[in-house]
Amino acid sequence: MGYEVASLAKLIEQFERMPSIGHKTAQRLAFYVLDMSEEQAKGFAKAILDAHEKIHRCAVCCNLSEDELCPICSKTDRDMSVVCVVEDPRDVIAIERTREFNGTYHVLNGVISPLNGIGPEELTIKELIARMGDGQIKEVIMATNPTVEGEATAMYVSRLLKPLGVATTRLAYGVPVGADLEYADEVTLLRALEGRQTI
Repeated sequence: MGYEVASLAKLIEQFERMPSIGHKTAQRLAFYVLDMSEEQAKGFAKAILDAHEKIHRCAVCCNLSEDELCPICSKTDRDMSVVCVVEDPRDVIAIERTREFNGTYHVLNGVISPLNGIGPEELTIKELIARMGDGQIKEVIMATNPTVEGEATAMYVSRLLKPLGVATTRLAYGVPVGADLEYADEVTLLRALEGRQTI
């Protein structure tokens, strides 16, 4: 005969729905939540509800924001002539960590993936094209992931931008720092050779 506390089982089930969370990790998280004080548990629940209620897409770049414009689009010291197109808000965070990019972003919120039923209409491509209307944008950097879907999305968007006279570039790919060449696959080595630079 099994032993189950219904509320605990439901909590574990909710954690299991999260990406990369298996049953054991979900159990640990559920017991962690149970060990919280009532005040901490209410604060945790409130943080989830607040995030759901307050966070929406930026009116310009479709990144996450609590205001009409995200913190990047609302800054006046950013280079508005360069737009870096990414798949996901997490990609914005990754690029911002470098502290080297001073342009703006456009978040597609996914990639074209016919096998998963995701076409161009499900992404924010129309919003990106609409941003080109004022002629302020001179370069679009395609920073989608180097997957089949990411490459296909980058090619699709670049074809749409070409008639608009906007320069479209792609992030360089190659051998990661600290890696051994003997373990790199052929495609990575090919990209590294194509993207070589003068030193």
